[in-house]
Amino acid sequence: MELNYFLLVAAALFCIGIYGLVTSRNAIRVLMSIELMLNAVNLNLMAFSNFLDPDDIRGQVFSVFVITIAAAEAAVGLAIVLAIYRNRDTVDMEQFNLLKW
Repeated sequence: MELNYFLLVAAALFCIGIYGLVTSRNAIRVLMSIELMLNAVNLNLMAFSNFLDPDDIRGQVFSVFVITIAAAEAAVGLAIVLAIYRNRDTVDMEQFNLLKW
């Protein structure tokens, strides 16, 4: 398959993630949007790695690192959201004013 198809799908995923990040007020949806954006980056890494040098696995190695970071981000983000939900009884991003005086 051509590189253009992979880039088109990755761009669509990234745009969906940006749209969800900008328009959503729910913290869980924001975390899911960030995961979509990271998956688009992984798709780009894999596509360019396969396109430029199919024998090396540099893109796959970077993708594994991004997946590891995404898993850690999801775990920490969900733990923070759960702690805020227990204190505030909401996951609305507008209500998160814990750092304001």
